[in-house]
Amino acid sequence: MRAVIIETYGGKEQLKLMDVASPVPKENEVLIEMHATSINPVDWKIRAGHFKEVMPFTFPLILGWDAAGVVIKVGENVSSFKPGDRVFTRPDTTSNGTYAEYITVAENLVVKIPENISFDEAASVPLAGETAWQCLVDIGKIKSSDHVLVHAGAGGVGSLAIQIAKSFGAYVTTTGSSRNETLLKSLGADKVINYEKVDFQNELKDYDLVIDTLGGEIQEKSFKVLKKGGILVSIVQPPSAEKAKEYGVNGIFHMLKPSGEDLGKLASLMAEGKLKALIGKTFEFNEAGLQNAHALSESHHAKGKIIIKISNFAHIKLA
Repeated sequence: MRAVIIETYGGKEQLKLMDVASPVPKENEVLIEMHATSINPVDWKIRAGHFKEVMPFTFPLILGWDAAGVVIKVGENVSSFKPGDRVFTRPDTTSNGTYAEYITVAENLVVKIPENISFDEAASVPLAGETAWQCLVDIGKIKSSDHVLVHAGAGGVGSLAIQIAKSFGAYVTTTGSSRNETLLKSLGADKVINYEKVDFQNELKDYDLVIDTLGGEIQEKSFKVLKKGGILVSIVQPPSAEKAKEYGVNGIFHMLKPSGEDLGKLASLMAEGKLKALIGKTFEFNEAGLQNAHALSESHHAKGKIIIKISNFAHIKLA
């Protein structure tokens, strides 16, 4: 099969299209023919070696954490899927990545794609959606009376977090640029703060929950808008324990735990039209496509998810 791999840490030019051995499903796994994947900031951060001290990887390495495609083979103990099923998943960290034509994934992490959802839309959801769900629901214990601040609402995690929070009936505020204000309101945001003109810490107070997707100064300021006992969940860096104590709030750093159960709940919201994918840019599955996709993600100016089209089959191919 073809896969885009890296053989060492470095710039986007390390992404190379090569022929590699196709994976074989174990007894509890499904083999998926990939139709689409997406880019997440963790992809280029790993490529650049940002985590090499704490998360060492073995080369050659296939990156990618989102998958949407068709089941073409199942392991002998798999009972929930059959060849031909349209599925999506966020594989676990021990699986090889999704910049490939085929992947194998544990059955419990795979979910059927709703009939009203395309492969591109499905590929945009797993990592970002499960992250947003766990921050809001598992950690934030979100409820209908809550006031929630989601930073960078036009981003991958932010755009889904807004919609998930609204599905629980919460009042949602988000930050974004003037060019994205209409978009953010269409996602369900009750209040949009233009960070180019307004400092959010001067506009908000007594919030129950903040989803921090930016870190740094934004995280520091976020403590000030929470009520006593409120929760700041960051997916970027651990919040200061001292600041949390000073403001009487809870500061929590969260890293995604792959969950088929959570993805199933997101699939239900998508089927009901309560959760829509925000796709900003699509690239082809080749060296130039992946390199350009990484460059866009690294610019921090991507809107929504960056999609990689891996195949454009007119019909399901069974192996």
